[in-house]
Amino acid sequence: MGPRMLWFLLLASLGTSELEEHFDPAKCRYALGMQDRTIPDEALSASSSWHDSTAAKHSRLGLSEGDGAWCPAGPVYPNDAEYLEIDLRRLHFLTLVGTQGRHAGGHGKEFARSYRLHYKRDGHHWMPWRDRWNNEVISGNENTDDVVLKDLGPPIIARYVRFYPRSDRVMSVCLRVELYGCVWQDGLQSYTAPLGQVMPLVPEPVYLNDSTYDGSSVSKLHFGGLGQLTDGVVGLDDFTQTKEFRVWPGYDYVGWSKRSSPEGFIKMEFEFDRLRSFTYMKVHCSNMHTRDVRIFEQVDCLFKHSLATAWEPQPVSLQLSVDVRDPSARSVTIPLEGRIGLFVQCHFYFAAEWMLFSEIAFLSSELGLGPRSLLLSNPAYHLLLATYAQPMGRPAFPPPSQVKPINTNACGIDYMEPELAASQPSFQNNVPHYAEADIINLQGVTGGNTYAVPAVAVDALAGKDMAVGEFPRERLIFKEKLGEGQFGEVHLCEVENLQDLPSLEFPFNVRKGRPLLVAVKILRSDATKNARNDFLKEVKIMSRLKDPNIVRLLGVCVRDDPLCMITEYMENGDLNQFLSGHELEDKLGGSPNGRPTISYPTLVHLGAQIASGMAFLASLNFVHRDLATRNCLVGEGFTIKIADFGMSRNLYAGDYYRIQGRAVLPIRWMAWECILMGKFTMASDVWAFGVTLWEILMLCQEQPYSQLTDEAVIENAGEFFRHQGKQVYLCRPPTCPLAVYEMMLRCWAREAKDRPSFQHLHCFLAEDALNMV
Repeated sequence: MGPRMLWFLLLASLGTSELEEHFDPAKCRYALGMQDRTIPDEALSASSSWHDSTAAKHSRLGLSEGDGAWCPAGPVYPNDAEYLEIDLRRLHFLTLVGTQGRHAGGHGKEFARSYRLHYKRDGHHWMPWRDRWNNEVISGNENTDDVVLKDLGPPIIARYVRFYPRSDRVMSVCLRVELYGCVWQDGLQSYTAPLGQVMPLVPEPVYLNDSTYDGSSVSKLHFGGLGQLTDGVVGLDDFTQTKEFRVWPGYDYVGWSKRSSPEGFIKMEFEFDRLRSFTYMKVHCSNMHTRDVRIFEQVDCLFKHSLATAWEPQPVSLQLSVDVRDPSARSVTIPLEGRIGLFVQCHFYFAAEWMLFSEIAFLSSELGLGPRSLLLSNPAYHLLLATYAQPMGRPAFPPPSQVKPINTNACGIDYMEPELAASQPSFQNNVPHYAEADIINLQGVTGGNTYAVPAVAVDALAGKDMAVGEFPRERLIFKEKLGEGQFGEVHLCEVENLQDLPSLEFPFNVRKGRPLLVAVKILRSDATKNARNDFLKEVKIMSRLKDPNIVRLLGVCVRDDPLCMITEYMENGDLNQFLSGHELEDKLGGSPNGRPTISYPTLVHLGAQIASGMAFLASLNFVHRDLATRNCLVGEGFTIKIADFGMSRNLYAGDYYRIQGRAVLPIRWMAWECILMGKFTMASDVWAFGVTLWEILMLCQEQPYSQLTDEAVIENAGEFFRHQGKQVYLCRPPTCPLAVYEMMLRCWAREAKDRPSFQHLHCFLAEDALNMV
């Protein structure tokens, strides 16, 4: 077997997500560390500061240390020369910036109404950031406390960033900032290429120039910078169309004509941050042959180790069979066979009159750390293999190399997080940890979930008398069996003539003469003593949960066997079934198919209620462990009550992964640390809430990670653990504003401490999200 075939096999082993998907800036929006101090004080500097209490180290967004912000020594008008500088220590892809003024507990009055950004990659040359229309000035704050976030279009690839606050008159300004993005894994510092050209189409020409290139241009050549070929914008099949806002036809592509290249090829040169071993290069090309545009027919790539050394004489070459039928744009992957270099030079040969590229990306590693050796040398990888071998008593699964690659074509996509750990990843968790014994009892004695609470809280709550009365079981009219567990069942029942039961805590809003729907959990007579004790403990805990968005325990039957608990049930059933029967309301307020409709504000209202109920549980240190739309009930006026019946219902058996002899786990809703480490916390409930919100905005038309097998979902949890940028996230729902999807991504942050609180989620959905239609 020749070396080229070995490299093709290596590419196949890397999985489809790495080969088919280009870098997506929409998923590269993590805070890089001003607020949480990942960026240390010594990485912050400034041109000047008014006092040590307003030095650069006090410029952290959301914090009010010192006198509350960085404040330069003098006014910034008229020269705009004062700056705050951040050293990120390595190249990052920056997509968003956040700014804030000096609030200082109400004593501050200074903020910047606008600012400019400068950046550099190599430590020498500062470059001004400009938007796609060549504007440098970014609008800032209107007061001292509100955070203003601004998207960077185009994004910035840089190690160093400077903020230059501006003012239109002599005044003091102060600034707190945060940068958002992720590590720039490509390591590419610049590319050199001929200037893009103009295609003379009718009725108007198409400009195929690299309009955001940040280097220099001399003699029809770009050099020393990066531009549209690394901005994450993948071109459409029709190169005259674009998804970007207010740009010209052809914006997504850089293109060249064969007539202007007598050699028959385009020469491009790529400079990297350090010596690297290259696995492949990926080029996204137009193939719109109806416009005489095709992908290249051959590429030759040369390598050299330094600026002073010669190019290695033997190129890596790839010849392609040109598709003359399918006009779709596509990515072409060129194996680079592990060749080593600091510079790569490639000749792309024309197959038609025009050749158009929209993105170029590389998979490489710093010399000595190949993509597989890095993984195999990591102790965390072996810990994960041990987890796969016998996780919590389940049968052994194949190691990750044998698991089918995660196909991200349907929904999920690759995302590289801010840090790539070269040793075992750390997992910081400052919230209470719930032991593995809790996992075993996750499904409860009747098949429903049992809330997890710290042992101290369990003892305190379970030691109290039940805050609910005995219910006369003869008043229950059994209507339907909802499900069952190992030692019990759940039934849907009716209760009539509620006015005859004044001693019980039944709802007062039930119309007179109308029966009340209730869910009845029944402990079977063959239940073990431990199951019986757990049932009574659950009753005592449930009796203390009183919140408008939590299903309430209404009564119990504990004087005689079988033991029963009676809880609320809502007339519209569970949220999953409810939403799956609806369509999103169109702009005219109707549905083309005549089905029931629901509006986006109503969907957000549903999510806000769930967040409110979970905030109540979190305030008591309660952990639900099975939050999903199937465990939320819908009443009149879209009222939501969080319940725990989903696990017991056969209807949702496919949502749970069965561990032989142990339990069933809702792995598609579970945080990675729950799957791999058995850690159930309030932060893992936040993760599940993000998935639940995704279900809501998808109208429950699709199971989370529907394109993945259960084993692949577990493998994806391993990718979060390994923290190497290969994890797959749920896609952005079609109805979901970008800011709401960003909040979902925060719910799925790797570190528990980086996930938002339920209180914050409730405020966001109840206030901000409603304005993002």
